[in-house]
Amino acid sequence: MKSIREPVRQARGDATRQSILDAAEVVFAEQGYAAARLEDVALAVGIRRPSIVYHFPGKQELYDAVEADIFASMHAYVVAHTAGVTDPMTRLLALLDAWLDFMVARPTAARIIQRLIADVGPRAGNPIEFSETALRDIEAIVAAGVEAGHFRPVPAMMILNGVAAGAIFYVCNARLLGEGRTYDPADPAELARFRALIHTLARAAVTSGAG
Repeated sequence: MKSIREPVRQARGDATRQSILDAAEVVFAEQGYAAARLEDVALAVGIRRPSIVYHFPGKQELYDAVEADIFASMHAYVVAHTAGVTDPMTRLLALLDAWLDFMVARPTAARIIQRLIADVGPRAGNPIEFSETALRDIEAIVAAGVEAGHFRPVPAMMILNGVAAGAIFYVCNARLLGEGRTYDPADPAELARFRALIHTLARAAVTSGAG
């Protein structure tokens, strides 16, 4: 009987854990790490606080799991969108597109990343503990473009800050700019317009004619 029940119990446990992660991502995105409480997450899931502690000993461990999932998912998204792409410029634009589309599809992730940039409190010991994959992704693509002679020598972090970071603000600012300035980041026309801007900025940043 144990061999029949155990997989069911495991599946239920995995489902509960995922529900906790999903709810926690929303809570951390809306409230920030400091203000968020395990009780808020439990309420959102419809369980009691001890059920969360069973899966995650404390708030830090839960936040770590949420952040780890965000950056692992984002990296997987990049890998899928850049697979088989060899031209440096096309590969850079594919990376930026992947990040933009990921943020639009998962705005809670964009909000958490924005909060992490503004306040490294949850990551005080190692700010890039989970985000280093994103840094390595853009560093590798820019370095390959420079080595191939397609890009001028430009620090990858300049591209990150001056071009890629715009995706976070595009998603997070959609409802925060006051009356008459709101927009839907997922609207096809708005998204296409912003994507074109990102592409223009990226090309200008890495081509030899850029300042």
